[in-house]
Amino acid sequence: MGVTKKQIEYVVNELVGEEALPFVFYIKGKKHISEFIIAEELDEEIHKTRNILYRLFEHNIVTFTRKKDKIKGWYICYWDFNEKTIPYLTSKIKQGKIEKLNDRLQKEQDNAFFLCRNACTRMAFEHAIEFNFKCPECSEVMQEQNNQRTIEFIKEKLKELKVAKT
Repeated sequence: MGVTKKQIEYVVNELVGEEALPFVFYIKGKKHISEFIIAEELDEEIHKTRNILYRLFEHNIVTFTRKKDKIKGWYICYWDFNEKTIPYLTSKIKQGKIEKLNDRLQKEQDNAFFLCRNACTRMAFEHAIEFNFKCPECSEVMQEQNNQRTIEFIKEKLKELKVAKT
């Protein structure tokens, strides 16, 4: 089963950025495409093209082979889209987000947070006591914040991630 356009967009946006999408979609379905052809076809400078391709390579989204040009003596990279890594990267990204949200939820549930009236800074009780419950930015007295809405928001995000099929 092939990966969907939506899955590719999700992975590339999360790991490399939106500017890499045209490169991935150009390479997808082709074999051993020269970086110079990619740059020319996408009307991009070769330096930018290489930069994006190497960033994609860091996450194993693309692979390359390097061959020496017999005439000029330069090395040229030929690129391929690595479709089989997309489902793995999708689940890895989601799992990372779930772990971060679980950590944040635990922190929110285990701590009392304090906030100044101007919302300059928000800190846990242990830090707030170090500042005598005065904001280090504006010197306003900090009040305990009811973080129940934050906890509910995190729980909702966790539920969405666990259910979502990207």
